[in-house]
Amino acid sequence: MSIGDVSARLRPGRRITGMSAVLLPHDSSASVDWTGLRALLERTVAAGLVPAVNMDTGFTQLLDDPTRHRVLDEVAAVAPGLPFVAGAFVADAPGAAFDGDGYRRAAAAISERGGTPMIFPSHGLNAGSGADWLARLADISIEVDRFYGFELGDMFVPHGRIYDLDTYRGLLDLPACVGAKHSSLDRVAEWRRLAVRDEVRPDFLVLTGNDLAIDMVMYGSDYLLGLSTFAPDVFAERDRRWAAGDPTFFELNDLLQYLGHFAFRSPVPGYRHNAAMTLALRGWIASDEIPAAVPRRPAADVEVLRELLGRLIDAGGEA
Repeated sequence: MSIGDVSARLRPGRRITGMSAVLLPHDSSASVDWTGLRALLERTVAAGLVPAVNMDTGFTQLLDDPTRHRVLDEVAAVAPGLPFVAGAFVADAPGAAFDGDGYRRAAAAISERGGTPMIFPSHGLNAGSGADWLARLADISIEVDRFYGFELGDMFVPHGRIYDLDTYRGLLDLPACVGAKHSSLDRVAEWRRLAVRDEVRPDFLVLTGNDLAIDMVMYGSDYLLGLSTFAPDVFAERDRRWAAGDPTFFELNDLLQYLGHFAFRSPVPGYRHNAAMTLALRGWIASDEIPAAVPRRPAADVEVLRELLGRLIDAGGEA
């Protein structure tokens, strides 16, 4: 893929579909802060973004089924009749067999509440060949009429996997699959997926999960980002400026990208602590506490995040 191929992909004035992976906040005792979650969901919906729950940002790998189901009930109550996305996840261990029944139950629980499941990776789901993965997704879709696929790099979770382009093309042949989140943090891999999408199925959503290249929306990607939970209002304003042809899109995008490069540094899963820090600084949640199993950032990060929030406000990004 050449630079010319990439520049030809620019889509000025395009209306962007934005989805935000909502942080699951915790209180000072490290219990789920349900009041804080409802407030974050309300702010996400008010900004015009589609809330996504039980994702990596929502610590889904650490939750039990009753907690995941309560999260689903909360988002369904906050956004009645509005679209939302949720991770359909089955916890397993290395070497585990694919649990089709578990995935079908998880997907059905989301659909029953009005959401669209995103088939979250596990050891069993991602074991074997690309053809195996596609067959398992087709098996899960027996219970639902629509779902999103999910390629997640192993820098996020040890059972993550990015598939080859032929397998991705096969994903577009599954009628119930209406889009897929791509989290390789690799621009070229995503550009190639966009080219396949345009050739095979133009209505298929390529949802960038590249928090280090959030300008992929300029080239035809939509997004489902953990970074957007830091500032759904600012992301929505950035998207509005792109659709309006407003050149100040670039200033706001650059500031958000600065935040992304800071928060998604190694170890990448530590971004969730930075999200909690930022949301606490904004007064949107009461505590920046996170589960014990999640990597923590140093306390000094708070001052960097405070400065970045100030710059975003000065750029007119805060509603």
